[in-house]
Amino acid sequence: MEKGYKFRIYPTAEQIELIQKTFGCCRFTFNRYLAMRIDIYKADKNTLSYNDCSADLTKLKQELPWLKEVDSTALQSSLQDLDSAYQNFFRRVKKGEKPGFPRFKSKHNHRQSYKSKKVGNNIVVYGNHVRLPKLGFVSAKISRQVDGRILSATVSQNPSGKYFVSFTCTEVETPQYESTGCAIGLDMGIKDLCITSDSQRFTNNKYLAKSQKKLAQLQRRLSRKTKGSKNCDKARIKVARLYERVANQRSDALHKLSAYLVKNYDVICVEDLQVKNMVKNHKLAKSINDVSWGEFVRQLTYKCEWQHKALVKIDKFFPSSQICSYCGTKTPTTKDLSVREWICPECETTHDRDVNAAKNILNEGICMLST
Repeated sequence: MEKGYKFRIYPTAEQIELIQKTFGCCRFTFNRYLAMRIDIYKADKNTLSYNDCSADLTKLKQELPWLKEVDSTALQSSLQDLDSAYQNFFRRVKKGEKPGFPRFKSKHNHRQSYKSKKVGNNIVVYGNHVRLPKLGFVSAKISRQVDGRILSATVSQNPSGKYFVSFTCTEVETPQYESTGCAIGLDMGIKDLCITSDSQRFTNNKYLAKSQKKLAQLQRRLSRKTKGSKNCDKARIKVARLYERVANQRSDALHKLSAYLVKNYDVICVEDLQVKNMVKNHKLAKSINDVSWGEFVRQLTYKCEWQHKALVKIDKFFPSSQICSYCGTKTPTTKDLSVREWICPECETTHDRDVNAAKNILNEGICMLST
């Protein structure tokens, strides 16, 4: 099993300079060979393979000696990323999806990264330090033990100016939770992040909405600064730090909730929501993005795989809020979101809209598992 570990690093001034050079060289390599591929295709409808680009890069290093100052595996990874972007583009075209053609990388992007491959012992974790190619030992905040065999290390810089390293490890053994024999259905919401079939409600903390006033104030200050000035950069970093804090709060809450559910239930049933289509409703788009349904389901997916638990996704057209969970009678009038409680006309059972929907999702998920 593969697993990732991410830690913050504290490079020295010399190491920061080399990191920035590596960002620039990887960006140069990606953009150069993307442009070459585009030109060759326009000329004779042909393209370059990864091996062609790699051979040309070896010759290019003789012409441009500054490419030798950075980690060579980082440049190779940049070529592999370009080749993967092309493969994904053609794969989407074949499937009839909207294609995403590879785009040129910009040096004005405040989120930069490069990936180094492990060769020998060039990437090692020692106590509170990590050894990285060309950089040597870098001070780091190692918050947990790195298990398994390291395959690669990705050095990144976020918009607030902090540096991180991410290790991709394989052959990682994950401790297994005890089986509980319990199943649960989840109904996603905005007021509450999710409502369970056993009537538990997990509140949506709305971290972005709570920080909206402070964010507007900082963005207003940023808009008044002269572009390109040091004061403008300082104001930009303050905005980035607030966004980062909101993202960290949201991620922490989702990780705790998803871990709780995976630990206590063997079967988890959720709706297969089309978030990209739902955010087209401009009245709800900000609230939907703030609650992060997609990220929550993503975390449940890989954590269930780690623990060998079952995650069942119900079809998005399943009318979970219109069916009585006791007798199965369908009541179309309950489709209106303003109806929070209703009485079944057949069995006269009083339903809470969200809890009833969660129970229907659970029942449908169990039926899908049994077939």
